[in-house]
Amino acid sequence: MATPLTADRLLAALRAEGVTVVEHDGWRTHNRNQAGAWGPVVGVMIHHTVSSGTRSSVELCYRGYEGLPGPLCHGVIAKDGIVHLVGNGRANHAGGGDPSVLQAVITETYRDRPPAPREHQGSRGAVDGNSRFYGFECINLGNGADPWPAAQLDAIERVSAALCRAHGWGARSIIGHSEWSDWKSDPRGVSMPGMRGRIEQRLATAPGKPKPPPAKPPAPQYEPFPGTAWFTTHPNSPIVTAMGRRLVAEGCGRYKVGPGPRWSEADRQSYAAWQRKLGYRGDDADGWPGATSWRALRVPKTSR
Repeated sequence: MATPLTADRLLAALRAEGVTVVEHDGWRTHNRNQAGAWGPVVGVMIHHTVSSGTRSSVELCYRGYEGLPGPLCHGVIAKDGIVHLVGNGRANHAGGGDPSVLQAVITETYRDRPPAPREHQGSRGAVDGNSRFYGFECINLGNGADPWPAAQLDAIERVSAALCRAHGWGARSIIGHSEWSDWKSDPRGVSMPGMRGRIEQRLATAPGKPKPPPAKPPAPQYEPFPGTAWFTTHPNSPIVTAMGRRLVAEGCGRYKVGPGPRWSEADRQSYAAWQRKLGYRGDDADGWPGATSWRALRVPKTSR
């Protein structure tokens, strides 16, 4: 748990993480602090707006609507990745939620997901999320079909990482509204376990720096051609098994049992089918491997 950031520190943290920020007039003092506590804070909650259009969505989140006055979040994340700050302090975004989820976020002890919520706004066991979570509304219709552009997902990741760095939290301090309340479905279309994975990877780098590219898988290694004469000795080798498996994968297997390590007539017939698949005919498709057809088969390197 932590003391909420001041407006200046929130702005600095977001910019240090590479977030493009637009400050709505009056956001620094716009809050619902008169309605209840603000802090200590434990995490960040991600929502979708069920709206379209940046200007109208930002105004909605700033002003609120009849029965739910604004701000409805601290920032609005547009589809282009720009974050519009609309509030600083308590905001009407989380409502009531599950105390077991709150505890899991505080301790960051859960695995993929926090425990499934069983409480919601107005239910007997619900706890107040507006006092404990920063809230960010993402412009999306929430119908499962409205796309989530890469720039918007990147901004969610950066905003979340910025607040984690500022408070010393890990990625498990970031949850979706649906993980807090059993009445909610947002942010529909975003995998929160996947997003937490992205945030965790970003937190492993310096703030504002690009994430390191994923490690390239090692280039596949193939068995060199052992020579036609090697096969005529009817070898017993894992190379023969690896070759047979590749022939089966290419649809050329003529095995009743196997393939196995001992070169057999079934191997020769299977290899002949492979040669025919490559376009060889007559004596050139006799089933005895040659250098060109062997390279084309790409037999994986064995651990002999």
